[in-house]
Amino acid sequence: MPEARKSLTAWLDRRGGTIRDFVFPSRIDYLGHLSTRQYARLVDEWVSTVGLDKREYGTHSMRRTKASLIYKATGNLRAVQILLGHTNVENTVRYLGVDVDDALTLSERTEI
Repeated sequence: MPEARKSLTAWLDRRGGTIRDFVFPSRIDYLGHLSTRQYARLVDEWVSTVGLDKREYGTHSMRRTKASLIYKATGNLRAVQILLGHTNVENTVRYLGVDVDDALTLSERTEI
């Protein structure tokens, strides 16, 4: 079992959740999910705790970095498109800032 899956399973077990629950529940409504604002506050807190400037790190930069790392490691533009929730692969290409011709060629070879 990959490490990320083990960690998520352990987290769900620890908090008494199941695979069908939100991984990060709301503080206010346990059946709901963590709000985007609360997530942003947590990221600010984590970044400050490790001594970084919270003006340079945020939820969007983390999202973009993760997508870029996945694309760099796999070349699978379609997977990144799905991860980001983009309906159009060209939007994903622009979002990542990659060479359009190379990215679309790779995407055509990795369609799922």
